[in-house]
Amino acid sequence: MLIIGIAGGTGCGKTTVVNQIINQFPDKEVGVISQDSYYSDLSHLSYEERTKINFDHPRAIDFELLGRHIKALKNGDTIEQPVYSFSKHNRTNDFIKVHPRKVMIIEGILIMTNPEIRDMFDIKIYVHADSDERLIRRLRRDINERGRDLNEVLNRYQSTLKPMHSQFIEPTKEYADLIIPNNKYNTVAIDIVRTIINEKLN
Repeated sequence: MLIIGIAGGTGCGKTTVVNQIINQFPDKEVGVISQDSYYSDLSHLSYEERTKINFDHPRAIDFELLGRHIKALKNGDTIEQPVYSFSKHNRTNDFIKVHPRKVMIIEGILIMTNPEIRDMFDIKIYVHADSDERLIRRLRRDINERGRDLNEVLNRYQSTLKPMHSQFIEPTKEYADLIIPNNKYNTVAIDIVRTIINEKLN
């Protein structure tokens, strides 16, 4: 199994890059796991308490469970991936069965901050985007898809997102085997990744 880690700041376009990489491969050969599914279970807290959590700090991620799941997939086992609700700021009671694939892509803003998880990646990719561009994308996504209001998103960006990016996410660039600028000119980098995957699959 080839395990690819794809990181980068919020709104950098990781999902776009993931889709560009996998869209030419059969579903049964490439699987994707999102770090967003592995926010820690906060059922012991009230909704009001959960809204105050800093979800952009590595502490917010259940890396232990993510690590166990990556190892299980590598061993050929099927896992039950948690389902997270952004509106409730908590995991739901649902699970998604994820089957092992020849190539597994793990994507998320904080996945390379954890040394044990980072060491599991055969290829480490960092998606880079301009900070203004990332803010605009984050605004659109959180308002349109996650039911947030403008002030809430801007306050969170200034109080947690920006400082957490500087402290934890941007420094993980140094671990990347490949840095992809997320713009229309990134086709060469994408083709390189596809070539590596093709070699693995063949």
